[in-house]
Amino acid sequence: MKLVIKQDILAKALSAVGKIATPKAGLPILSNVLLRAEDTKLTVAATNLEVAMTASLNAKVDEQGAITVPARLLTDFVSNLPHANVEINSEETKLKVVCGGFSSVINAMLADDYPAMPEPDEANELVIDGGTLKAAIQGVTVCAGNDITRPVLTGVDFYSENGELYMAATDGYRLAERHIMATNKVLTSIVPSSTLMDVARLLPDGDATIKYNDEQMSFICGDLTVTSRLIDGKYVQYRQLLPSETNFVAKVNRADLMKATRMASLFAHAVANTIVLDGNPEAHTLTIRTATSQLGNNSSEIEADFFKVEGNTCSVNVNAKFLADALNNLEGDEAMLMFNGGLAPIMLKGANPDYRHLIMPVR
Repeated sequence: MKLVIKQDILAKALSAVGKIATPKAGLPILSNVLLRAEDTKLTVAATNLEVAMTASLNAKVDEQGAITVPARLLTDFVSNLPHANVEINSEETKLKVVCGGFSSVINAMLADDYPAMPEPDEANELVIDGGTLKAAIQGVTVCAGNDITRPVLTGVDFYSENGELYMAATDGYRLAERHIMATNKVLTSIVPSSTLMDVARLLPDGDATIKYNDEQMSFICGDLTVTSRLIDGKYVQYRQLLPSETNFVAKVNRADLMKATRMASLFAHAVANTIVLDGNPEAHTLTIRTATSQLGNNSSEIEADFFKVEGNTCSVNVNAKFLADALNNLEGDEAMLMFNGGLAPIMLKGANPDYRHLIMPVR
């Protein structure tokens, strides 16, 4: 293999792809990236057997070939090279990299020993605006679980229903759902949340293409392709948790509530991170408070407009971090809070009606 490529293009690709390279017992080659030169392209690829990422880069290829190189070493070396052309030349298990006055020979491994990279399935395809997909991923993955004994909840439910495409995630304590777009495609997939977070970092400003089948899903983001195995199982029927009606509906300034939540959380870690939200429809206020025997107490009062008032209990105990995560993912200057008593979940919505966030109360 012999080629010339621009340093900034190669460094960017290695930075993204190299994160996937993870050694596993008996497979040290998985800590390497695969370099393959063909025609006018250099393909940089890596896999951990669950997720694979490839980057297709323009290059001046003089000799075709392939080799695998330690991902971290090559990434760090190339990122420190000057912004100039990088000459790459491989012979058997050696890779020579030259740029400006810098030269390195890196011990490598044969490409024949590297696992085969999955190919995107061409049968089913979706095209989604990159900004919409990124917002959806960021909004729902925050609610995905990390309990490996319940693998389904570590993923995101990516599905179509009645001609509409949705993403949703829950860890059993909170839930987020995002409507993405109308579609005539049939899709029922549980995608690992970790994969989607990688995809969100790579999404282009324009459209992103998704190709999928029953076993895997590929996200094509410009020159990068991320392919992930899907999580086997059936996602929880979460829709039954979403209240159709609530006793209290309040509108508050989102920034004010975020600040009050941060202040209360300074004390809340002493009481399992629990804070209390008290609505007062008559005074048009929402109080955010925490009381602890160890640290003392904190109380903040912000303005609130109530659009619906039924009953006497407009108070709920919630996890401060969960509330902060929800507020961070709402859009617009205002947040709508929907209460249904102290033992029921609290629903939050922002300016975008396609996104809703549910938090279970702390009892």
